[in-house]
Parts: sequence; C-alpha cells; structure tokens
Amino acid sequence: MIANSLLTPDKDPMGSAIADYFHQRKTDRLRVFSSQFDEDEIPVSQLFRTLQAMPPLERTALKMSSGHILDVGAGSGCHTLALQARGKKVDAIDISPLSVEVMKLRGVHNANQINLFDERFCGSYDTILMLMNGSGIIGKLENMPQFFFKMKQLLNPGGCILMDSSDLRYLFEDEDGSFVIDLAGDYYGEIDFRMQYKEIEGETFDWLYIDFQTLSFHAKQNGFQAELIQEGKHYDYLAKLTPIQQ
Repeated sequence: MIANSLLTPDKDPMGSAIADYFHQRKTDRLRVFSSQFDEDEIPVSQLFRTLQAMPPLERTALKMSSGHILDVGAGSGCHTLALQARGKKVDAIDISPLSVEVMKLRGVHNANQINLFDERFCGSYDTILMLMNGSGIIGKLENMPQFFFKMKQLLNPGGCILMDSSDLRYLFEDEDGSFVIDLAGDYYGEIDFRMQYKEIEGETFDWLYIDFQTLSFHAKQNGFQAELIQEGKHYDYLAKLTPIQQ
C-alpha cells in the first residue's frame, strides 16, 4: 500500500532545508540514511537549480510537457517555475508543508500540500510530471497497480506521464562486467531512506528506482505503454507512459 499521508513541519527535514536555503542562502547538511547504503547527503542548492543547470533529461521532459500539467513532488518549485516562464498552466504538489510555503514565496501560482495518492485528490491533466527520480514515490513494485489506477483517474484522454528513474544494477556490477543480483530477494531498486536536517528527523520511507524493462512490463500489465525517450550518462532515463486505448 502506498503511503498517502502528509508531513508536518517537525517531521519535514527536506522542507526545513529548502526553507533555510531560500531565506538565508545557506544550509546545514541534509543527511540521508539507508539500511542498504552508507550515509549520504543532498546538496540543497541543487534543489533550486535553474533551467540552464538542469540535466538534459529534465530539460527534455519540460519541453515535452503540454496542456494542463501536474508537477508531482515539486520541492522548491524549480520545474514548475521553468514551465510557468514558458506560459504553461501548472499545478505543483508536495507532501512537505515547508516546501509548499517556499514555492508560493518563489512565485509558483498554484502550489498545494497534497499527497498524489490521497483518494480525495482529483483533477484532469494532460501531462503528469514526475522528475528527480519520479518513480521513487511508488515505493515498491507491488504498488504499481495502485499507481497506474491513480494515473488513469487523473489523466485526460491523450495525456501522458513523463517520469525519470535510474537502474541501480551498476551497484551490483562485478569487476568482469557481470552483475551479481539475488533474484530470489526483493527487487534491487526497492530502497528505504530516512532524512535528517539539524535536529529534525524524518520517518523512514520506501523509494523505488526502476529499470526501464521492469517499468515497461508493469505498465503493460496495468494498461499503459512505456516509451523510452532519452537515456542519461549513468543508467538514468526518461520514460513516457500513456494509457493503451481500448
């Protein structure tokens, strides 16, 4: 089951970091923990990148976005602002209250604290934009039916999802170029994360990195067609997902 809750300010480390950077232009470390990896951190300044500083996959996705657009997990609003600058109609949503507050201060016209999977959330969109490893919020492969069901509810006829993700198989690559993956275990792209910023500790959450073949399989199983639009330099890619016409 996909989590459909919202964050509160006391459990919102990323939102706190975004707010600090917006107001002070400096932050402490936004730390990331996982049971599968060593501690890491997110450079908060990158969450405020301009169009020119965005990677090619993101620029392609923004160029392809049309009609009424939904920016899912919009963060500081960098993608929404780039689309607004092009005259696009965009709704930005995030589960972080502090991120939504910053988006509004930065000039995002329609930013709201909403969980995509809240059954009360409805709308009619031509493009659903899911960037910065947008597949992450699906959490686990078992949640794919729930994800695609929600997409069918939100998409207008002829609409599409533009989603980027990464294939983590490179983490399991041996010196001879072969891959050592436990096929009997959980899917290797299912990761657990927890964030901390200053004294603010977030809850552990599931995050899904998915290879294109697996995404294409699950899309077809749930009435969607997956098209590989562009590949990045390090196992990342941009996909377009469209409902299969009956």
